[in-house]
Amino acid sequence: MCGIAGEIRFDGTMADSTAVARMMRSQERRGPDACGQLMRGRVGLGHQRLRIIDLSVRSEQPMSDPELGLSLVFNGCIYNYAALREELEGLGYRFFSGGDTEVILKGWHAWGPACVERFKGMFAFALHERDSGRVALVRDRFGIKPLYYSQVGTRLRFASTLPGIVAAGDVDTAIDAEALQFYMSWHAVVPPPWTILKGIRKLPPATVRVYEEDGRFSDTCYWDPPYDRSADERPRAAGEWREMLHAALRVAVERRMVADVPVGVLLSGGVDSSLIVGLLAEMGQQGLSTFSIGFEDAHGEKGDEFTYSDLIARHYGTHHHKLAIPSADLLDALPGTVAAMAEPMVSYDNVGFYLLSREVSNHIKVVQSGQGADEVFGGYHWYPPMAGANDPVAAYSRAFFDRDAETLSRQLGPAWRNGGTLPRDFVAQHFARPGASDPIDKALRIDSTVMLVDDPVKRVDNMTMAWGLEARVPFLDHDLAELAARIPPDLKLAGEGKGILKDVARDVIPAAVVDRPKGYFPVPALKYLEGPYLTLVRDALASQAARERGLFAPDYLERLLADPTGHITPLRGSELWQVGLLELWLQQQGVG
Repeated sequence: MCGIAGEIRFDGTMADSTAVARMMRSQERRGPDACGQLMRGRVGLGHQRLRIIDLSVRSEQPMSDPELGLSLVFNGCIYNYAALREELEGLGYRFFSGGDTEVILKGWHAWGPACVERFKGMFAFALHERDSGRVALVRDRFGIKPLYYSQVGTRLRFASTLPGIVAAGDVDTAIDAEALQFYMSWHAVVPPPWTILKGIRKLPPATVRVYEEDGRFSDTCYWDPPYDRSADERPRAAGEWREMLHAALRVAVERRMVADVPVGVLLSGGVDSSLIVGLLAEMGQQGLSTFSIGFEDAHGEKGDEFTYSDLIARHYGTHHHKLAIPSADLLDALPGTVAAMAEPMVSYDNVGFYLLSREVSNHIKVVQSGQGADEVFGGYHWYPPMAGANDPVAAYSRAFFDRDAETLSRQLGPAWRNGGTLPRDFVAQHFARPGASDPIDKALRIDSTVMLVDDPVKRVDNMTMAWGLEARVPFLDHDLAELAARIPPDLKLAGEGKGILKDVARDVIPAAVVDRPKGYFPVPALKYLEGPYLTLVRDALASQAARERGLFAPDYLERLLADPTGHITPLRGSELWQVGLLELWLQQQGVG
């Protein structure tokens, strides 16, 4: 797990080593163990390393193989690297290191860009072919590892974070009006290629982009699982689906124990993280470290789920670490949390993951986390209304979107009103794609491949990497996800959501955790803004920078500030926190 950066020139001039160094320094916390830089004419590569696999200097990056003429910077983990290495050795390749980075180099030489289809893991990498001059940018199937880029004329820069590219300078940091529509409509989800800044874009997941020496490029999407059942699968009994799912879950969790350092679990007390602990125990794992966090209650809303995380920790005898955060500490952590965001993210649990990661990083370097289960197995409340919907786009928009286009136009400042229909149009185009005929499958597909990438997955990456901690997400194992996509929707939506996953869980973990009311990562103080939190947001929105931007209509801000706890979105989010967080992020990053 690391931070990568680079600059490519398409006009024959030399890459700027100073710009690459600035990008690397801005991402130092992603990889505090080592750093390296490779400048080869028009190509410059930089890397910040977090040592997880092959802790020796032999696996330091940028990694070059002069014999093959390939150089690489890589962020992530290839869980099946040992099996791939054995296969490549059978083809005659010789290895000088013991990690997964070199497997990518040899795999690319042996199998070309199609090598990524063999990788089981999470990854973002840039690879330079010396002889052809080509440069490839690659991102894993779920976009678990980020990859941002900016092109100005004949110069391309890329980095693991958006602020990394800003740090290099000479980039348009004005707000992108289309991205603003997404942020305000789709619960802060801004899908690729957009970002909130005009001059910076992000590579879509499951994409191999190959740049020629003159700057021309081509994109290949290498993964797009169908959400349909074959004729042979339609009569399959629920019990058989459960058995297949149980087996796939075991493999997914076991894969993510591959490391040369200990691996722990972020234990929220929900079904998903508890199931990870239970499956590891089923496999004989002992001495497992688990970590939980909680906050003070507010407005009668519970701020922790320690009852259930404690139950699992006791049941399996884990080395459990429980972190209770007073409201004062939460406030102190907000600036660091906002600074750690590669893009503005409105979900309250950003600060929870930030503080939890700070604690966990004092003990271990790698954890498994339960993100992705709700999107893959149908755990959210907006899926049941999709069943049999005559207008799936309307049903999805009503349940998920924070506001419709008409409302958005009233709430934005005059200079930023541009119709507001782009997010809904985006959803309609995605729903119209082949491969998912059932309305529920359409919703699960867009949530798994788009929403998930730019909300929960990005959140976990940003907050854990802010403390040099690697988070692995077994529910986003692509083999598991392909199986889940084929499971009939009614089996997933049973039992108030994630029915078939809960059925498997009952065979593994205590039923009290499985049959509990659905919870989430609660941070009540940010949902019901008052006291110093309200002051923080009010001051940001009243600042000269905010007034000059004019993102929001003054009368809309007045209504929000007059009733801070009264404006809640369909997803139970605070409208005031949504607009305030955007302004806090822009000011923290010095952009917009």
